[in-house]
Amino acid sequence: MASVVKINVLTVPAEQREVLEKRFAARAGSVENSDGFEWFELLRPLEGTDQYLVYTRWRSEKDFEAWMAGSMRGAHKPAEGDQGGEQPKPAATGSTLWSFEVVQSAGPKQSDES
Repeated sequence: MASVVKINVLTVPAEQREVLEKRFAARAGSVENSDGFEWFELLRPLEGTDQYLVYTRWRSEKDFEAWMAGSMRGAHKPAEGDQGGEQPKPAATGSTLWSFEVVQSAGPKQSDES
């Protein structure tokens, strides 16, 4: 069975970049223990766009959907101690989810030298 990749494309105005990155850092670890989770990366644009990419890889679509229905909701709630429990204003002005199935992948070759 092939892994699935979900890429959330977030449009983030320049003045909100630091806010977005701090929010992701504050919930680091919230997805890593999810069943079927394989990989996460937050990708900051370097030039020509205001879109961040949130890359996650999952063992299956079912695992991703279970995370979305369960622990993902908890990861997006206000942090403990937030005043009044109000949800902070989103850092992104837009969001699109791309879905892919992994059909080929490669990593670095292991050296024979020890």
